[in-house]
Amino acid sequence: MKKLLLFLMIVSGACFCTSESSAQKADFRDTKLNIDERVAALISQLSLEEKIELLGFNNDGVERLGIHKYNWWNEGLHGVARAGEATVFPQAIAMAASFDDELVHHVADVISTEARAKYNLAVARNNREQYMGITLWSPNINIFRDPRWGRGQETYGEDPYLTSRMGVAFIHGIQGDDPHYLKASACAKHFVAHSGPEYSRHTFNSLVDEKDLHETYLVAFKAASDAGVESIMTGYNRLNGEPACISPYLLQKTLKDDWGFKGHVVTDCWALEDIWLRHKVRPNSVVVTAEAIKEGINLDCSNMLQDDAMKAIEQGLITEADIDKALAPNLKTQFKLGFYDPQEQVPFHTLGVADVHSKSHVELARKAAEESMVLIRNDKKLLPLDINQYNSILVTGANSGSVDALVGNYHGISSELVTFAEGITKAAGPAVAVQYDLGCNDTDTVHFGGVWASGLSDLTIVVIGLTPVREGEEGDAFLAEHGGDKANLRIPAAHIAFLKKLRASNNKPIIAVVTGGSAVDLSEIEDNSDAVVFSWYPGEQGGAALADILFGKVAPSGRLPITFYKSFDQLPDYESYAMEGRTYRYFDGEVQYPFGYGLSYVDFDYSWKQAPNKKYKTSDKIVFSVDVKNTGDMDAKEVVPVFVSYPNVERMPVEELKQFTKKEITAGGTQTIQFEIPIWDLAKWDEHCQDWTVYPGEYEIKVGGDAKTARLSAKFTIK
Repeated sequence: MKKLLLFLMIVSGACFCTSESSAQKADFRDTKLNIDERVAALISQLSLEEKIELLGFNNDGVERLGIHKYNWWNEGLHGVARAGEATVFPQAIAMAASFDDELVHHVADVISTEARAKYNLAVARNNREQYMGITLWSPNINIFRDPRWGRGQETYGEDPYLTSRMGVAFIHGIQGDDPHYLKASACAKHFVAHSGPEYSRHTFNSLVDEKDLHETYLVAFKAASDAGVESIMTGYNRLNGEPACISPYLLQKTLKDDWGFKGHVVTDCWALEDIWLRHKVRPNSVVVTAEAIKEGINLDCSNMLQDDAMKAIEQGLITEADIDKALAPNLKTQFKLGFYDPQEQVPFHTLGVADVHSKSHVELARKAAEESMVLIRNDKKLLPLDINQYNSILVTGANSGSVDALVGNYHGISSELVTFAEGITKAAGPAVAVQYDLGCNDTDTVHFGGVWASGLSDLTIVVIGLTPVREGEEGDAFLAEHGGDKANLRIPAAHIAFLKKLRASNNKPIIAVVTGGSAVDLSEIEDNSDAVVFSWYPGEQGGAALADILFGKVAPSGRLPITFYKSFDQLPDYESYAMEGRTYRYFDGEVQYPFGYGLSYVDFDYSWKQAPNKKYKTSDKIVFSVDVKNTGDMDAKEVVPVFVSYPNVERMPVEELKQFTKKEITAGGTQTIQFEIPIWDLAKWDEHCQDWTVYPGEYEIKVGGDAKTARLSAKFTIK
């Protein structure tokens, strides 16, 4: 028996040596090998020091193996950002307002095309600087749980289902559909429960129970993981006391074990140093480095792993095998991107100058802006404007000529930005006397310009509201009162004072265009204007898109992806992450405008084509269809949302979005729209059994309208 055991040990050792030798001999550039074999081959040829170097987002590569330096940090939230010429699409929150995930997919496809083209051009001149890569740290799929959060503009709004649909569409557009290569890699961020406050984000501890975590905060990340997102970024915050960057619950149990996530995990930038310097829950950087590597961090957006991984090995906290395990997913992403293949085999290698900011890309940016703007108010059907009735127009307001009000944050730059003043001037044509006047700034509530010109004009269009210097990320929104967050729902007082001055000076029509990335108080704006359009941060073609809407080239079709509350006093404490009393799902009070609100230039009639059944089992699907008729005299797009309300069980939402579609319907035409909702999609997290369950009882389907007003409804029961 002893001889047999000895024999097995020798054979086992021989096999291990042969396997290791085989990996060393394999050429990691051999495209006949599968991707895991190539990753293993590359790792076997790296020294320990080289492996550690490659764990950092900004690394020097491995010159002896022909591996070039690479900076992983690039942004593509609504266009390639911070890297020169690129098409600037509407901000993410505006894209959510389109309620058109096919449009989002198309936009993301263009973003990755431009990223790959710019990467090809940069590499050709050996420019390997930050923001020139094809690993895009977008989208931001955090839930916009509170309108005070300055970075809410980067998200797809307050609803988990809408966020999931938009996020998955964006991810698929970025990564492409080639069976062998990624056009670019997407990164879902920030994992998880990271939605402000900005002023304390480096020390904040998000307290979230299992029900809110599973039903709200994890939903979009699960969808992203299922959709094959290549990367997930952890947040700065702690979650229930555990730093997100080293959380066994998030990184091991949730991501790896429960979801089977196969991509790489990257930290937010310099988040690891927060753990010991600011959260102060670990003694030093070496301990944090070791835990990050063991718990599942693959890529560090700082230099901590590069600086301290060797020290952690020397102190016996981790081994070289831990380094290999951490590094492998990063290399796998690079293989998928074609970094180590003959470039002629990579289908995107010919993309170049002609593929950046092309005519079709600019047209798409205009279309996206048109579909995202929300018509809030339209007294006496002032809009759309008949240009033949207006010989003179004043375009004014602090944001009427603003670049910031177009591009939002995390933006690129374009050589063809169309401000609101420029877009209206172009659309009005040379036979109309269009004047421009800044009118006001952000601070002076007494001195104004353009008032006299307004009185002489047939129509005044005033563009006011927020810009990214008043809401945004910590450090970037330098005029925000609370480190990037908003202290209240007001826009600058000077803007309101100017609008009131215009209203008091004459009785000519006034159209108010409001910019911003979050809910604002529209009450005084409505009182002093005849029509209100919420434009968000509409991207480079914002001025042209606004003109298309105002002059009736297209009908507005945007819907609010967030609730416009009346006051922050209606909300729980900002630092509370409990969902009770937040968003349309859990707030049942009076609001300015509900989630899903938006007007059109035409009316739509709804009727059941096939109503839902009266009873269902948990294994069933709810199948129903509606006829939607455009009763107006112009073609228009209609968002058709489907909400579901639940039985009277503790902690159930008021209602939830469960489906939506957006259809263009010709004037006088009708479209039949079919929906299908698996009953299991109505499951809720059971706190007692710690699992999903479908509760029996009476439910209600609500079709059309918004979160407060449905066009059709039907009740059903689940046994």
